[in-house]
Amino acid sequence: MPKSLRSKSPRYTAEHASAGLDHNFPEIETWPNQFLPSGQSGYEIVVDDPEFTSVCPKTGLPDFGNIVIRYEPDRLCLELKSLKEYLRAYRNLGIFQENVVNQVLKDVVRWARPVWAEVKGEFRPRGGISTVVIARWPRGKKS
Repeated sequence: MPKSLRSKSPRYTAEHASAGLDHNFPEIETWPNQFLPSGQSGYEIVVDDPEFTSVCPKTGLPDFGNIVIRYEPDRLCLELKSLKEYLRAYRNLGIFQENVVNQVLKDVVRWARPVWAEVKGEFRPRGGISTVVIARWPRGKKS
């Protein structure tokens, strides 16, 4: 690497990388799953938010995207109005797209304790580049 490139300070700092993760997100309410045969629900719930917005912590520009939450409920189901309010908490929050998806997954697992869950963020292009981020729980083992 040329010396001129090595001597520059990083454009993105650790503060940028962790921006928004310390936010006090609202609780996602739940309700008891009524279809719980033998400890397994056996069905999938898909929640789609095509109007998701947040803000880039570096540039301050808005990020628009579609957040899709898929999960198999165990004993609890996510209550949709509180989930909507939870997702709206990101509207003016400076947070990277990758962190949005992983934070939503973390909170879905925290509040609903599903059998499994997946969160997919499909973010609209900015500067000609679009991003798709997918996070799953339980997390796979590293090879």
